Amino acid sequence: MTSERTQAYGRVLRRLESVGASKLHQPEQARIRDAADTLVLAVTLDDARAALEDFDALCERLVETGRWTEESAAELAQDVLACGPLTPVK
Repeated sequence: MTSERTQAYGRVLRRLESVGASKLHQPEQARIRDAADTLVLAVTLDDARAALEDFDALCERLVETGRWTEESAAELAQDVLACGPLTPVK
C-alpha cells in the first residue's frame, strides 16, 4: 500500500459523497466503492479483474444513458484505477 493509493481511495470516497444520490443510485455507489476497496487491497491488477470489469461496465452505462459525461466517468475511472497497485502511464 502506498500513500498515492490511499489518497486516490480518499478521492473516490469524496467524489461519491459529493455526487450523492442525485447522480448515483445506492447500488451504483456500492459497486464503485467495491471496486476501489478491491483495488486498494489488491497485490496485482489481476487480483481485481472482476471488480474492474464491473466498474468499467457501470461507467459505460452511466455515459450511454446520458447520466454522466464521458469526462466525469473518465475522471472517476482515473481515481479508481489509481487505487490499484499499478496506474496507467499517461
